[in-house]
Amino acid sequence: MGAQQGPRPGTAVSIVTGGVRGLGLAVARRLARRGDRVHVVYRGSRDLAREAENEFCGRVHRADLERPDEAERLVAAALAADGRLDHVVHAVGEYAAGALEGLAPEEWTRMFTSNVDSAFFVARAARAALRASRGDLLFFGCAGLAGLRGRRRVAAYAAAKSALVVLARSLALEEAPHGVRVNVLSPGVVPHAHAALDTLDPERHARIPFGRPGRPEEVAEAAAWLCSPAASYTTGADLSVAGGWEP
Repeated sequence: MGAQQGPRPGTAVSIVTGGVRGLGLAVARRLARRGDRVHVVYRGSRDLAREAENEFCGRVHRADLERPDEAERLVAAALAADGRLDHVVHAVGEYAAGALEGLAPEEWTRMFTSNVDSAFFVARAARAALRASRGDLLFFGCAGLAGLRGRRRVAAYAAAKSALVVLARSLALEEAPHGVRVNVLSPGVVPHAHAALDTLDPERHARIPFGRPGRPEEVAEAAAWLCSPAASYTTGADLSVAGGWEP
């Protein structure tokens, strides 16, 4: 894939956080392939960010999105480069497994800071630009949150992602009068180079109703649809891309 060129009038501009690896990278590549000017964001993956420069030349940013000032700086940089912002895909959120009994307080806090606080800061920073373009904001959740049932292995992570869904739906209500759509995309078991080890578990794969794990490209297609005119009347949704799997 060749390097992106300068902005063209009317071309959609997208930010994909966590966009230099895993599902974020798959989404960034899909949006770039359809013609978006894609800004990818990383925090600690410097080697992968250097590789991403070949695809997203001039649109690779380092930002700690758990800090509101850095979220604001990121959005300002995208606007300075391309003059508008149409789509924000927030593919960030750390994962932890384990029972609550053995969970350290700082680990509990980390789940919410990484998954919920960062989403709020990104939404806050991008709000005005997305209102101007009547654009959209897409968060990454996780499959199987319906019903708010208890969890034995991923309670902290599921609690944080449940809070994220409530945040997204609240933002959807606030932003609908301004033409901004806010949705959640919730992948199931999708193995990739940077996935958690339990995503690679063959026994888990065997329990997926569709008979196989998902592919990053399938998640990326769903994200591209939610960030397109085809989804122009969809807001406040939590779209599961999981082959029927519920943890």
